[in-house]
Amino acid sequence: MGTSAIIIYGMPLFAGLLFYAVRRWRRATADRATLRESQASGLTEPPSLHPEFDDAQCIGSGACVAACPEKAIGLVHGKAQLVNPSACIGHGACFAQCPMGAIELVFGTERRGIDIPNVAADFETNVPRLFIAGELGGMGLIHKAVEQGRSAVATIAERPRAKDRFDVVVVGAGPAGLAASLAAKERGLRFITIEQEDSLGGTVYHYPRHKLAMTSPMRLPIVGNLKLGAIRKEALLAFWLDVLKRTGLQIDFCNRMLAIDSVDGGFVVKTQKRDIETAHVILAIGRRGTPRRLDVPGEELPKVSYRLIDPEQYAGQRVLVVGGGDSAIEAALAISEVAGANVSLSYRGEAFNRIKAGNRERLKSAQDRDQLRVLLQSSVQNITATAVTLAHDGKAFQLSNDAVIVCAGGVLPTQFLRSLGVEIATHFGKTARTAPARDAA
Repeated sequence: MGTSAIIIYGMPLFAGLLFYAVRRWRRATADRATLRESQASGLTEPPSLHPEFDDAQCIGSGACVAACPEKAIGLVHGKAQLVNPSACIGHGACFAQCPMGAIELVFGTERRGIDIPNVAADFETNVPRLFIAGELGGMGLIHKAVEQGRSAVATIAERPRAKDRFDVVVVGAGPAGLAASLAAKERGLRFITIEQEDSLGGTVYHYPRHKLAMTSPMRLPIVGNLKLGAIRKEALLAFWLDVLKRTGLQIDFCNRMLAIDSVDGGFVVKTQKRDIETAHVILAIGRRGTPRRLDVPGEELPKVSYRLIDPEQYAGQRVLVVGGGDSAIEAALAISEVAGANVSLSYRGEAFNRIKAGNRERLKSAQDRDQLRVLLQSSVQNITATAVTLAHDGKAFQLSNDAVIVCAGGVLPTQFLRSLGVEIATHFGKTARTAPARDAA
């Protein structure tokens, strides 16, 4: 082959290789910058289930990076790594796409353990007749949560049924709770499903708007086999609502579980509305826990909420957002962009120490443009229909107010599980240890 032929045929190949190398270099540069930003913000710990990477097996293909819609994974020095750990939501799409099997999904890290209740193969805890399914048991993957809810009911259905009580109370209406409820209905069990909020979907409901949820093929009782794949939050919630409509499944919304007491042959589930006697309980309440309350007068008013669903609903309103984390910052910023909204952000700390650098910059920019007011070292004292009283530096002052959004995190159910006698272990990732759970300091 002549020199000219080599040039003619070799140039496209060289150009392709050069393009690939440049694109890979740019991506690696961006990934290193994201990692530095996460480290500078102190956001280095994934919240729940997450991937750990075996560098010896990782070939740096980038398949896991492409499979992660949250952009939590990047390539650093040619190897996959969590560059934005706090964004990882544990759907496991990276695990499924890795061509070399270099990923293991784990709970906790060497620095921070995660408490996981011990359950049997059918998801019954060491407390007879009490089952845990879904995210609370450590499995946030939708198809796995569905399998667990279905498996728990299969065990219950094989047991003798009591005539004077429900066969099972399902607590929670996320994927695990919905699957368990449909399975109970399919098998003709006497059951009731309670949900503390006014919506179904569990953790998915609290995703940001248009966020992608990843699902593998699964079998939903009554409905049948499903292949949803990558689906946005709104479409997934619409699918769940359609399932309720098609199956006639009833859910007792806005009914919070307050306590579970053991009785002969079962439990009494105490809720806001009534006490329910049941032979079995399936806890499918997720790991978000109950929203942390302010415990101040007026918090029961309908204008107080614990999440932001649609910023547009606050157009023309005077809104107070309470909290110092990314969720509070993002809520305040989103509402501040709505026409006519007057937004204040209250935080008891001296500074926003553990927020993403991007949120910090956006917050400063919004303050400079007088889009929102930041009230550091302040705390809510009282809420009325038209105002909020805050304390700052030993003095109280009032803000005219139409709505309050509390973004103060959640009260995790770990202590509640311990009070029931459920055994819990603390997991520290794949490279460290698993130990009996310890009380929070």
